[in-house]
Amino acid sequence: MEDERILLSRAQSLDQDALAQIHERYYTRVYRYIDYRVQDTQCVEDLTSEVFIRFLKSIRDRHAPPNSLQGWLMGVAKNVVREHYRRMRRDDWSLLGEEETSLSPTPAETVDKNLMNAQLREAMEELTEDQQQVLALRFGFEMPIKQVATTMQKSEGSIKMLQTRAVARLTNLLHGSEGSA
Repeated sequence: MEDERILLSRAQSLDQDALAQIHERYYTRVYRYIDYRVQDTQCVEDLTSEVFIRFLKSIRDRHAPPNSLQGWLMGVAKNVVREHYRRMRRDDWSLLGEEETSLSPTPAETVDKNLMNAQLREAMEELTEDQQQVLALRFGFEMPIKQVATTMQKSEGSIKMLQTRAVARLTNLLHGSEGSA
């Protein structure tokens, strides 16, 4: 935590090395967090970049995060994802991830991946907002239980239970156990 504060202090002085270290240290975590919520590669890359653009703007405008860089970045990532979905609803767009083309995977692999992503996305939508948030923070942002509890303002026990129920529900949804009895 102390290392993060020193790094943040250096970044506030526009130290290029500190800014690069922040990007290197947190990019993958932010990307994973957004990927758990959006699951469209191009969009995830754009939204992740937006998080770091906002960070740089806040540094420039002297509104940098006061203490917790990771918590601040996660909060911005959460807002960026929300804004993305609001824009999509407002503009009545649909996810177009299936239209991505690539020369490396075979057509069968592409179809399998798209089906799996679509199934996961549908299953995630069946979870409560809290369950989605816990999974995104734990597995996308790689936060420990204690930090997720602090971020979501819940007890560690509640977070563990939410995570357990979310994983069990996802398993049931993905394996067809739900609704077929």
